[in-house]
Amino acid sequence: MRDIIIDVTRLLWRFMKQRLPTGVDRVSRAYIQYFGHRARAVVRIGNYSMLLSQSGSLKLFATLLTPAIDRNLLITQLPEYELFTAFRPQNLSGSFFIHTGHNGLESESYLLWLKRLQVKPLIFVHDLIPIRYPEYCRPGIMEKHRSRMNNVMRLANGVITNSQATLDDLVRYAQKTGHRLPPSIAAPLAAAELPLPSISCPAAEPYFIMLGTIEPRKNHLLLLQIWRNMIGRLGDRAPRLVIIGQRGWECEHVIDLLERCEALQGFVTELPSCSDSDLATYLHHAQALLFPSHAEGYGMPLMEALRADVPVIASDLPVFREIAGNIPDYYDPLDSLGWMACIEAFSTPSNPLRTAQKLRRINFVPPTWAEHFQLVEDWMNRLA
Repeated sequence: MRDIIIDVTRLLWRFMKQRLPTGVDRVSRAYIQYFGHRARAVVRIGNYSMLLSQSGSLKLFATLLTPAIDRNLLITQLPEYELFTAFRPQNLSGSFFIHTGHNGLESESYLLWLKRLQVKPLIFVHDLIPIRYPEYCRPGIMEKHRSRMNNVMRLANGVITNSQATLDDLVRYAQKTGHRLPPSIAAPLAAAELPLPSISCPAAEPYFIMLGTIEPRKNHLLLLQIWRNMIGRLGDRAPRLVIIGQRGWECEHVIDLLERCEALQGFVTELPSCSDSDLATYLHHAQALLFPSHAEGYGMPLMEALRADVPVIASDLPVFREIAGNIPDYYDPLDSLGWMACIEAFSTPSNPLRTAQKLRRINFVPPTWAEHFQLVEDWMNRLA
């Protein structure tokens, strides 16, 4: 296997900001964990990109893999004198350069720098949501993501996607824009390795759980409106909802409901910060995971729930059917009546709908990181 370089800029920035890990972060950490012992790290600061030595890279990788690390501890552990070591491009020619975070791919200076290094970029594409569904994203991100995908077509020696659905989107985009798609592979992702849950239930039962950053495409608004309706009809008999995820962008209506809707108080709990141990416990005791997204590139929470033997009620998206088959109960993300009826049914443990899904999960075998990296390594060997 050739030498490997991994760009950890996005992951380092999010750790410095003490952000909860997203699905993209978990993928980035998995690549560090797998390749880190034989890789070197790159960190970009502004228009400058810097390579760590082998020993400095190992220290940084170990730091980034440490859970719930304090920002000050992270800063003191950074091998500062090695971080600013000058590049020796002639030593990197032919190395695989793995980029797992999207960020920076829109920068022309970054692309020119990679070309000068004569490395073989392998780009992980998580989704094309900003291009296909700009209405659910921050203003300006559609143009930025188009630049990223165009540069992926121009620069990458290979592309890895998290699902066939994402790869199909990329193929269609290449055809539409007249680009040649580099050699590509769809390699399914494994669920996060969560700790064992506590036997003590962390919330009033029955409750449902929703995981993910609060942003428009996640469709929190649908669930909050459903909950207000159920509370009005059922009163104290209404189930509870636990929302785990930090607040994102363009979500003012959701925040207004969370902060100002008196009816939801005591029924809806928002947890912007949650350790993996707490997440495992909340997931384990939940009646079901609710996943009403308008669009997803993969859906890590769905896989985490199935791995934990927790029922799932999800949007009827092609990628969910790809990774979970017929196991979840699916509804259109705009079908509020369908969602509400299913949630009320799942509130009772012995309900036939919930029992039927449990039977459908019996033979489910979740993908593993070992399988993911076996696919990726075999593909990389063919590319080399």
